[in-house]
Amino acid sequence: MHPALQGVMTIAIGVIGCVGYFYFSNLFLDKVLFPAKGANAGRNINRANQIRPWLFLFPAFFALSLYLAYPVFETLRLSLTERLPGNRYEFVGLENYTKMFAEPKFWESMRNNMLWLFVVPAASTGFGLLAAQLTDRISWGNIAKSLIFMPMAISLVGASVIWKLVYDARPAGTEQIGILNAVYIFFSGGEPQTWLTIPFWNNFFLMAVLIWIQTGFAMVILSAALRGIPEETVEAAIVDGANPFQIFFKIKVPQIRNTILVVWTTITIAVLKVFDIVFAMTNGQWETQVLANYMFDKLFRANDWGMGSAAAMIIMLLVTPILVWNVRNARREMR
Repeated sequence: MHPALQGVMTIAIGVIGCVGYFYFSNLFLDKVLFPAKGANAGRNINRANQIRPWLFLFPAFFALSLYLAYPVFETLRLSLTERLPGNRYEFVGLENYTKMFAEPKFWESMRNNMLWLFVVPAASTGFGLLAAQLTDRISWGNIAKSLIFMPMAISLVGASVIWKLVYDARPAGTEQIGILNAVYIFFSGGEPQTWLTIPFWNNFFLMAVLIWIQTGFAMVILSAALRGIPEETVEAAIVDGANPFQIFFKIKVPQIRNTILVVWTTITIAVLKVFDIVFAMTNGQWETQVLANYMFDKLFRANDWGMGSAAAMIIMLLVTPILVWNVRNARREMR
């Protein structure tokens, strides 16, 4: 069967299945379980109305349990076991974590992840805020926003391929197709550099890809927040003699502080899970390893399910507090 036809059939079956579930479950609830007739009609209607929300929520709870809760508990179980020949498992407790913490490659991954956490959310949010403010002040701002947001439509692997060409290095004396080397040679007259093999600095070259993508996301969210600022506060500041910088940093930014924090934490979560960029551009070589790539290497290259699952649990533990804070902050704003 053609993949396109298979996809259409899957969507159709899913939609029909959902409609059928809600229709027949309601029918069963109202006609069989709690029929609205007889001496207990009023009580049955109240009971049906109490159960109906849970009936509607059941598919979502089931899907979350199947695709979220079960994988988490299974990953935790695997992180505490060792896989033996014959597809058998032996409980080893925290041994996988101990071995992982003793590996220099794990601490390299942690160090690089922390470096990404310091740089990418700050740079993406800062550039996004700057773009949101400046594009609102020019006549062709909507076109500029479209161009800045466009990288969000590119997959991380596609963006990595584009930037790998930007960093490309050809032998000295040949024409350079990498933009960075062409500019570097033009201004310095030096030899072409293999940018992605330079320890420490190559991490920043990789970060540029994610910053390029996430700046558009930050710009869109922060632009909407800036437009929601009451004009009266800005006008009052102008009357008091505030200059544009004072208006921006002392009037506008404090009023959208919560939105900035939400954007910051959302990008932070993306950074903690970063995998595609490093995998496609350096494959974790030249001291660019991050946690997700370390987990991939252990699971699918070394076939060490225990240490790979332990690395996955570390990523989850790092992401969870940020997710919880984000949800609590969103609920507080809604109240």
